[in-house]
Amino acid sequence: MKAVLQRVNHASVTIDGVIHSSIQKGLMVLVGIEPADNEEDVSWLVPKIVNLRIFNDADGVMNRSLLDVDGEMLVVSQFTLMARTKKGNRPSYIDAAAPPIAVPLYELFVKAAQRELGKSIQTGVFGADMKVALENDGPVTIIIDTKNKL
Repeated sequence: MKAVLQRVNHASVTIDGVIHSSIQKGLMVLVGIEPADNEEDVSWLVPKIVNLRIFNDADGVMNRSLLDVDGEMLVVSQFTLMARTKKGNRPSYIDAAAPPIAVPLYELFVKAAQRELGKSIQTGVFGADMKVALENDGPVTIIIDTKNKL
């Protein structure tokens, strides 16, 4: 499971010209799921994201977590994070989990994030054609892969 975290001042997801979800200060999280991913990946990744100290403290040092700043979270499923680009110029997405595997893990990720944050989070719609808008704060963008825990 891969996640791309972007510290944002605001972010939103628009579907068919209508804003589906939006947040203010917090994290935009793009989540990619592989066939081998499971509940253990979710259990490791969600607390890592919520507790990662990437928000500035009073001295301007990245020393505060999403929990510390009472930030919001917007989670969007992103199968293209699993792209293979070694051969040719057309990415292959064979490493992305099919919906029967990915949807339950995505939903588990969302529920786990809500539990860790102690509040509702915003989401995209799995498989929808979404337009994502955000203002990256910093910019701060971090990639986490559960296959690289050690």
